[in-house]
Amino acid sequence: MTTSASATISPLSSEVIAHTKLWLERAVIGLNLCPFAKAVFIKDQIRYVVSTAQTPEELLADLVKELQFLHQADPEAVDTTLLIHPDALRDFLDYNDFLDAADAAVDELELDGEIQIASFHPDYQFAGTEADDISNYTNRAPYPTLHLLREVSVERAVDAFPDASEIFNKNMQTLHQLGLDGWQKVLKEG
Repeated sequence: MTTSASATISPLSSEVIAHTKLWLERAVIGLNLCPFAKAVFIKDQIRYVVSTAQTPEELLADLVKELQFLHQADPEAVDTTLLIHPDALRDFLDYNDFLDAADAAVDELELDGEIQIASFHPDYQFAGTEADDISNYTNRAPYPTLHLLREVSVERAVDAFPDASEIFNKNMQTLHQLGLDGWQKVLKEG
């Protein structure tokens, strides 16, 4: 399902969504960084929302709307949402600080235990790593993105996947073998 916060698809929104889908296909699914992503992608159960927010406050309002939407939506139609915000929180540290407000919104809407938020950013950096460390690329997306996930879907996927606890280690191994040049080739291949 493809949509934007304004319910119409602008040319810019279409480009942002297309770029995000390409990243999903080639990196997340293609490198099997998330073994759970392929099924919802193929079934077209991912809602892509491009926020026009310029400020954290505007983004928070869009996030609240999307949390409510996902909570109300039929899981067979929309299992997960990518809230892509190309103009808000481009600085990773600001984005990282915003994640506390995002988690607070989940709590305030009493969705804790139902919906969780995963975070992706073009400059994502895990604590204790250098900015150019290849391991950061597991959470690097073309645009700042909040991934809203139904916890029941995550639990079902983890239960069905042998050694789900090893996904992180496998991802680190994949990225270290690939290297930055390999990563860039994955995203550029046609």
